[in-house]
Amino acid sequence: MRPERDRTLLCFAAGLRATAAGLSGVLLALHLAQLGFGPGRIGVAVSLGLGGIAAGSFWALRWAERVGRRRTLVVVGLLLAAGGVAFALSTRPFVLLAAACFGMVNGMGRDRGPGLTVDQTILPQTVAAARRTWSFAWYNAFVDAGHALGGLLAGLPAWLRSAAGMEPLAAARSAWALYAAICFASALLAWMLSPQVEPATATAVRPQLSPASRRIVGRFAALSALDSLGGGFLTSALVGYWFFRRFGVDESLLGPLFAAARIANGLSHFGAAWLAKRIGLVRTMVWTHLPSSLLLATVPWAPDLTTAIVLFLIRESLVEMDVPTRQSYIVAVVAPEERLAAAGITNLTRSVAWSVAPACAGVLMRVLSLGAPLLIGPGLKITYDVLLWRAFRHLPPPEERAAPLQT
Repeated sequence: MRPERDRTLLCFAAGLRATAAGLSGVLLALHLAQLGFGPGRIGVAVSLGLGGIAAGSFWALRWAERVGRRRTLVVVGLLLAAGGVAFALSTRPFVLLAAACFGMVNGMGRDRGPGLTVDQTILPQTVAAARRTWSFAWYNAFVDAGHALGGLLAGLPAWLRSAAGMEPLAAARSAWALYAAICFASALLAWMLSPQVEPATATAVRPQLSPASRRIVGRFAALSALDSLGGGFLTSALVGYWFFRRFGVDESLLGPLFAAARIANGLSHFGAAWLAKRIGLVRTMVWTHLPSSLLLATVPWAPDLTTAIVLFLIRESLVEMDVPTRQSYIVAVVAPEERLAAAGITNLTRSVAWSVAPACAGVLMRVLSLGAPLLIGPGLKITYDVLLWRAFRHLPPPEERAAPLQT
């Protein structure tokens, strides 16, 4: 069936974009540090990349229905590839900063860009409502498998230096060339999607929300922005930089570490879908996310590398359980024709908040302490969890209202 084929293509294309994001999340800060960038300028570069992602999310929200969802995904993949080409060919700061922005080079290490907005709109129309959360779980499992693979590929420069005797800059450029090829492949898969992924009505040009949905989406998006502001202090680039400065580790350890973290993320999505069936989407979002933030706040106090890694990986096994549940929830509480607007507004506010935080985190790492972002970020996320529970615990999605939760 064509919906199954489209769903498969979406998952694989998203997995490729995520592989690129996992690669750049580890490589970006280390590559820029190698070129002489300090923490402040690295934070600016990460913010510019996330700012480009925010701009891309806004474009997708406003124009994806007019241009076409499939074409939008193709354009996203090509822009990502162009950013990788620029990083592979140039060492000039201005070029790299511009490429980070316009090429949406992701220092966060997780793909949460305009492609997600479009995918989140298409995916529910390929599956029945009863299987919606599970389809998002599978989708995010592909995404986190890509993140894990990208983390492993981030060890490529270290391998090229040791095994092939390549110069450090040439090794990094090879990794960026691979990044560009992966992004281009994601564009090719997006082009193979069927016309059925487009809106049901040809007149749907710009997404609109009803007054009731506007209130729900507005509150949800505001809280999501707070969560993402905390997440912006915890990008893979900056967390990797913290491990690098605190314990002196390089890509040879950071790549496998972030790969293991993404594997933990991916497995947790299935746990989230199973748990949501029993306690509900909102409870799953909050009750798994809160302890993950508390765990991360303990990492700066770790006395040695092993303890820091263990705490970090336990946190990663919980932190992403709110992702498929959150994505499923926001498209469930609005009408089908409102899904692009709901997903787009939520992802846009998240992208904007992500783009602001890394530059601030870079400054705080320089003027306060290296571990400051690992304390501020979890604090913001804990606040988000409490406010989300207060705002949405009495608004379950339709399927939870129609049938009792399993016990």
